[in-house]
Amino acid sequence: MTVPEHDSQPEKRRPQRPLPQERHRLIVAALEADGAVHVSELAPRLAVSEMTIRRDLVELERGGLLTRTHGGALPVATATPVVVDEQEPTFAARLQREHEAKAAIAAMAARMVRKCRATAIDVGTTTYRMADFMDLPRHAKVFTNSVRLAGRLVETSAEIYLAGGKVRPIEQAVVGPTAIAQFERLWFDIAIIGVAGITPNGLFDYAFEEVDVKRVYIQRAQRRVVLCDASKFHRVSLVQVAQLHEVTTLITNAEPPADLRAALDAARVDVRIAPPVVDPLDTTLGTRDPGPSL
Repeated sequence: MTVPEHDSQPEKRRPQRPLPQERHRLIVAALEADGAVHVSELAPRLAVSEMTIRRDLVELERGGLLTRTHGGALPVATATPVVVDEQEPTFAARLQREHEAKAAIAAMAARMVRKCRATAIDVGTTTYRMADFMDLPRHAKVFTNSVRLAGRLVETSAEIYLAGGKVRPIEQAVVGPTAIAQFERLWFDIAIIGVAGITPNGLFDYAFEEVDVKRVYIQRAQRRVVLCDASKFHRVSLVQVAQLHEVTTLITNAEPPADLRAALDAARVDVRIAPPVVDPLDTTLGTRDPGPSL
């Protein structure tokens, strides 16, 4: 009898997939060894799909063995408690807080937009402070829904475009369907976003109407840069703005806690730590009127 040619070759065996219990053991072991695990890395190592790994992480979290983040998981012991901000402080009160950190962050953000032709800048105290450091070239275009910021930037050589619509008094932010419709038609080189808090689950802010505009900035910009000082780590407010993977860069003044840093790395967010700067408002911050000059 002639033996078929294919029978004479040694059979190629596929890599054996670990059973669920063994996968769970390996995931926990990797977590203990590395301090964090990522779905995209675990799937090929364990020869299963990313969906299977996500289901494994859900089961392990239910068992109290880890804390899930976007794109992975952290040990339970390293998960920092989250603080919920129930009330929105006034603009003047927020402008006083962490003013050295905000100046450093604003200065770095101002350098990033210097060569951009079309820049979108959100409302907020840190974005407002960018006006103290911006050196915009002639014909650069800045789009904003902040009445305060527009009032300061009109003194520069750049072209300033303020959205039309309803003005929300506490922030002096232009919001509503008219503002959204105007900016939805545009494409920005870069968008600078202010937030009230950041956790491994995403970015948060106080007001629905302002968040609607923030989401337009994020959707219509090539680079999406979040400004957030360290006092806002692990804080949430009423509305989620976006998940971490929807932004490209975080500018802050200190290294994020381990669980937040792992989540940012998993979302491929470029974290930049702003060095201290000489704050031009150090002697005037307490007396300056943050109102509009339009």
